[in-house]
Order: sequence, then C-alpha cells, then structure tokens
Amino acid sequence: MEYFDFVKAVKYEGPASKNPYAFKFYNADEVILGKKMSEHLPFAMAWWHNLGANGVDMFGRGTIDKSFGATPNTLEHAKAKVDAGFEFMKKMGIKYFCWHDVDLVPEQDDINETNKLLDEVSDYILEKMKGTDIKCLWGTANMFSNPRFMNGAGSTNSPEVFAFAAAQVKKALDITVKLGGRGYVFWGGREGYEYLLNTDMALEQENIARLMRMAVDYGRSIGFKGDFYIEPKPKEPMKHQYDFDAATAIGFLRAHGLDKDFKMNIEANHATLAQHTFDHELCVSRINGMLGSIDANEGDPLLGWDTDQFPANVYDATFAMLQVLKAGGLTGGFNFDAKNRRPSNTREDMVKAFILGMDTFALGLRKAAAIIEDGRVDEFVNEKYAGWKKGLGKDIIDGKYDLKSLSEYACKLKNTKEPCSGNQEGIQEVVNEILFGGK
Repeated sequence: MEYFDFVKAVKYEGPASKNPYAFKFYNADEVILGKKMSEHLPFAMAWWHNLGANGVDMFGRGTIDKSFGATPNTLEHAKAKVDAGFEFMKKMGIKYFCWHDVDLVPEQDDINETNKLLDEVSDYILEKMKGTDIKCLWGTANMFSNPRFMNGAGSTNSPEVFAFAAAQVKKALDITVKLGGRGYVFWGGREGYEYLLNTDMALEQENIARLMRMAVDYGRSIGFKGDFYIEPKPKEPMKHQYDFDAATAIGFLRAHGLDKDFKMNIEANHATLAQHTFDHELCVSRINGMLGSIDANEGDPLLGWDTDQFPANVYDATFAMLQVLKAGGLTGGFNFDAKNRRPSNTREDMVKAFILGMDTFALGLRKAAAIIEDGRVDEFVNEKYAGWKKGLGKDIIDGKYDLKSLSEYACKLKNTKEPCSGNQEGIQEVVNEILFGGK
C-alpha cells in the first residue's frame, strides 16, 4: 500500500520553484565548506510525532488519522507504521529515524509481552532497512507515560518501579544495538519533583546517575559504541526537572563520573522553556566538548509549553548552524521532534512540514557558512579579546601572576582605559546584510 501516493520523491528545485513538494534550499549533494549538505545535516524522522501524533491536545480529541489502514494499538498497526515510515523517509530523502520503545509497539500490561512485540517489530524494521541507506539515529525508552512513572523512573521512590525502568532501558538498548543506532537518549520528563518538602533530592539524583551508569555498563557489554545523550528540559511535565538545561546536565554528568560516555541532545523548544536561546544551549554544549545531537523544532514564545513546532525561523537556524559548524559537526543528527499543528491534518501536510524544516536548516547552513566565509564577525571577536593573546592577558592565562602580584600591577596603573565597544548593532547589521543582502 502506498500511503503518500501524491508525491513520488521530493527533490531540490531551487528558490524559484513554486512546487509545494520540492526543496527550495536543501540540496543534498551540494558541497558547503568541504562537505555535502547531507553530511552537515543528517536529518532524522521522529517515530512518535510523524507516525503517532494525531493532533490530540488537552482540550480535544485527535484530528489526524495515523492508523495507516490498520486498527490502532495492534501489531498490524505497528507494522503499518513501519511501512508508512519507510515510504515517507525514502520519498523525503531522510536517512535516519529515532524512536521510543512504545512508539514501535503498543505497550502491554505484561512487560514480557511488550518485549516480544518489540522483537517482532524490530525484525520487521531490519527487513525494511535492507537495500536502503536508512539507519537508526538513536533509540530511547518511554519512562514517563505509564502511571508507574508518576514519581519518576530513575528518581522514583519505589525500588520496584526503578527495576521496571531498568528493564525498559535494557530492552531499548538491545533494540538500539540490533538496529545499529548511533546513540541512546535519556529524557527525564518525570525525573524531578513538584514539592520539595516531600522529596529526597540527593537520593533521587544519585539513583538517576545509578540507572545511567547501569545503562553504560550494559550497553558497552553488548557492543554499543555510540554516545549516550541527555536531553535537557527545565519543566513540563514536572515543575522542577533535574536536567534543567545544558549547563545543569553537564554539571550532573561530571559530578557522577558519566561525562566520558554522555553528550547533550539539545532541543530548541526546551531551550525556550529554560529561557535560553537555542544557540546558547548549543554553545554551552560545544565549549564543554559535549554537543552530540539535536532535536530540531521550535516553540512559540507566546505560549508557555512545549509546542514542538516544525522549525521555520531562519535566524535561529543560522545561529544554531554556526555552533554546529564550529563544533565540527555532530556525532548524532537533526531529529525532527516536531509535529504538525492540530488543523494541519492531512498526509500532504506531513510532507510539507518536513520540507519546511529541512529547508529552514539548509538555509541556516548556507547563511552560517556565509557568515564564516565573510569573516567580519570572527574578526571582530578576535579583536575584542586580542588583549588576552599578548602582554598582560597572556601572562595571566599562562599563570605568571597570582592575586597579590596582579593587584600590585593594577595599583601601578592607577587607572585603566575602558574596554573596546561590544559593537552589537554593527554585528547585527552584518548578519542582516548576509541573510538578506541577496548574496
């Protein structure tokens, strides 16, 4: 059965094209800064949103048919989603996919029955992968939807629930290795608390680290060579989540000796909820050597929750790609953890949403490369901090001064000149010129 029969393949036609089923900026084989665009932008399909999200929200039932001709929540439906997903990825030219365990199969009351379904459906996915260049980017376990996780998974107050979390992580790692996944993600949506007075924060954080350490040990024992990822988020569903932002998560990993195996999976919408910008979170991860993968979406600054919209903001995509280029690329990829808006309820809308997201990041890549090649931004930053590369600044960095001797140096100066201008408006003008100047 062909689910997206209105399009044969989405191809690059350039900015002048008016074809709604063509890329205007994403040209997979075009070389930018020495690499093909497809290498800079390893895009991935999120199983949960693209094949599962049906438009339901807290005020209304679903508006989008994601049954794909099968009875929902059955093995037949799980396989129909595989068929639809691979047809979609082939037609879009997407090379990777991401999943939670209960995205692949309907969760059963008995975890052993769920695991049997996972074995069967992952076998079916492996068959679909044969003869294609489509790969698994990363897998993860959904440890937030089932009522047993109402007080968290790693952070739960129940040892039995902790054991169930361990069982889900083990099976998800088994399937990730089976499918050749490049990474494994921990998203701690329930790993937090609502009210401090009934919470043992130290125990909860120690147990989260304990579960992650178990996962690393087991993953390495079965041949998993990829990165583990933490996906930071400050709130929602919990009021206080322990992985608030990249800096908090990195500090947690270092405190518990997990920083050699883990990197960050940064989501744009989660950065918004933490009152950061997307590129801020990418930069914090990059300068700490822990930028791994990206959930490519955006939020609405007028709404205070995780809207998971397809990315359309070219400024944000440009600044994000500047960080990715400075990092030398990702060990993971760009997963569209994004869903169509509730009224965008057709299969045509599914394709158009991915075209929007892929074109947005392709345009961001083009403009980020142009900023680098233009050189004026980097030149200004180098000049702004030039004092740290010679004389007093270099001596301070080289450890030639202690507090006492540096104080004595300052007292001899008696006064000092002001630092150079930050030139923010000038830099913004350069960015606008590059983005919209017709180059």
